[in-house]
Amino acid sequence: MIKPAKPARENISPSDLTFGLSTCKRCLWIKYWYKVTMPGAFPLVGTIAALQEEHFQGADMPTIDPSLRAGTVTKWGEWVKSKPLVINGSETRWRILGKYDLVATNEDGTIGLIDCKVSDSQRDSGQFYSPQLEAYAYSLENPAAGKSQTVASIGLLVWKPTTAIGTSVEDYGFGVLQKYVPVERDQANFIKVIGEFIDVLEGELPEAGPECQTCNYLVARNALD
Repeated sequence: MIKPAKPARENISPSDLTFGLSTCKRCLWIKYWYKVTMPGAFPLVGTIAALQEEHFQGADMPTIDPSLRAGTVTKWGEWVKSKPLVINGSETRWRILGKYDLVATNEDGTIGLIDCKVSDSQRDSGQFYSPQLEAYAYSLENPAAGKSQTVASIGLLVWKPTTAIGTSVEDYGFGVLQKYVPVERDQANFIKVIGEFIDVLEGELPEAGPECQTCNYLVARNALD
């Protein structure tokens, strides 16, 4: 595969720092240099995520979790873009571009960042999602335009569906177990991960991930021709 003179996209999605980097570096490379991705089918994810974000609009942070600073959720579903990333003292062509879920304005002038999840996965840990949340925080603290903001806290707000509720067609629904997972700020690890990420993108086409369902399907499909 010939590497183009310029990548098809130079904005790094925060979610790729978790799922993309840990799944298949070949698919990741193709996504950024050719803008080709395997279509996904998650019909309810967007709907439920939107309901979750809407539910917490204007919420007091301590009501979400007592450990959070006094503040109020004032922004949701907004795009953020960072300045060019600087790795080992050198400015790169790459920026962070993503849409966060919830941001709170704290009484002390800082902000709190919350990423909403509807999941029953065992991967819903601070360590797994730390690079993704740090990417949003980096964009807020190093914006391409506008004023820098200090991110005092980052964390996951997880809804785990547990029960069906309701007694008639007008009020059926699902009950969820809500859990807030605080994520400790780790900017050093973020710089390390984003550096490795950029190394993958700037290199040649990587080998396929051994557990990549897309690559394994294509190999098996091509073998039938």
